[in-house]
Amino acid sequence: MNLPFHFSSSMSCFLIALTVLVPVAGGFLVFPLHFQTDRARNLYVEAVTVTNSILVWLVLLGAERKDYTLYSFSGGFSMGFHVDGLGSLFAGMVSLMWPLVLLYAFEYMEHAKHKNSFFAFYTMTYGITAGVAFAANMTTVYVFYEMLTLVTLPLVTHYQDHESMYAGRKYAAYTIGGASAALFPVVMLTVYGNGAHFAWGGCLQEVLASADPAWRRMMLIAFVCGFFGFGVKAAVFPIHGWLPTASAAPTPVTALLHAVAVVNSGVFCVIRMTWYAYGPDFLRGTWAQKICLVDVSFTLLFAAAMALRERHFKRRLAYSTVSNLSYMLFGVMLLTETGLAAGAAHMLFHGIIKITLFMCAGAFMHVTGKNYIFEINGVGKKMPYTFAFYTLGALSLTGIPAFCGFVSKWQLFQAGAQSENPYGLAGVVCLIISAFLCAMYTLTITGRAFFPPDDKDYFKGEGVSDAGWRMLIPIAVFTAANILFGLYPQPILHFLRQIAQGIL
Repeated sequence: MNLPFHFSSSMSCFLIALTVLVPVAGGFLVFPLHFQTDRARNLYVEAVTVTNSILVWLVLLGAERKDYTLYSFSGGFSMGFHVDGLGSLFAGMVSLMWPLVLLYAFEYMEHAKHKNSFFAFYTMTYGITAGVAFAANMTTVYVFYEMLTLVTLPLVTHYQDHESMYAGRKYAAYTIGGASAALFPVVMLTVYGNGAHFAWGGCLQEVLASADPAWRRMMLIAFVCGFFGFGVKAAVFPIHGWLPTASAAPTPVTALLHAVAVVNSGVFCVIRMTWYAYGPDFLRGTWAQKICLVDVSFTLLFAAAMALRERHFKRRLAYSTVSNLSYMLFGVMLLTETGLAAGAAHMLFHGIIKITLFMCAGAFMHVTGKNYIFEINGVGKKMPYTFAFYTLGALSLTGIPAFCGFVSKWQLFQAGAQSENPYGLAGVVCLIISAFLCAMYTLTITGRAFFPPDDKDYFKGEGVSDAGWRMLIPIAVFTAANILFGLYPQPILHFLRQIAQGIL
């Protein structure tokens, strides 16, 4: 890979470490600095976040593509960093989204309590997510995966009322339990895969030829444990329930962490384990692949049906996230290069779309103080920009051409149809039905907002208007990205195909 410029090995390692340390230390310092005004604290955390995004891009553009071992334990376990195409995709996504959603959070949290705590943990989470993206092996990704749970738990419980505390307990129980299951493949891969360092195609090639059937069975059992263990954050059935409940968190948390960073970390870890540790050749055609394909196909259909019946605005979007995360995992578990590229495309494009939808929902809730879908009737006339952006996002999520959601969904349909796998073909049917349900549960909100019955226009004569510029600008930027990638998807699709082919 030709980089625009090159850093030395020591400088590359130092910069990667800084992408973790700067936001973690910067967020921690919010507590002792005792900011006297919101403006001072906001400028500080935005400066830390923008600085870290610059560091991330310096790493992506100039760091050497090699393993950097920070510390070695016994038995091949080690902590280290590495930059490759998949990590670059995830880190690049987060680095561009975080400063914008933080700007949105300044207005959303303006009248909230415990703001120092919120912005401290919000900033620290950026560094932990960077650690997940740049992890070089299964041990490192597992450690940061666990840390991500711990640093986001205070964000889920931020309001400290009964609903948020219950959501926090549920979130902790699910994710820590999932991490316990994921430890099994981490240990097995590290012991039998020479440290489980990530490499496209897997780290088990040397032992495949001499592997006996009992060992293979044990490794497949470990894989299924890892799929559902890491898959907790990706909200696969039946361990999806924490995600809709976590919508009790402030909208900046649900928008970025529970629509992109946390949940995509689950998908990212499954990709790492499947394609960069086990390898597709080890898993293709096995009962483990079939179980995973059946589960994600059921999840994406089940969650879409649950979204349709949900009446709470953010919880409906949360169920939609559950469904779309399994779209990504469906592509990954087809174990084809086209499937991996399609799953990665949906990871990126769904993140753009769902951040937009969550922020629109948060703007409505922030301005009106209302939470339920039946309360939306007529608000589109008072908040035209918010619900125009929402509508464009809904059209994209449904899979309408000219938006990025169509691009990734079409790639997934093609990958499933070309897989020659009956479980893949069945999954395509589930994708089609889910897309129809998606249109129903997203666009009916637009209908309520702009075209309510005359006797049920709840905002006639109300002094409600769109949110302020700090909330609208990020929404507008993500909407523009939605359209741009929908109209000109080829450069990013080419990049994703190179990742899926092991070139990057």
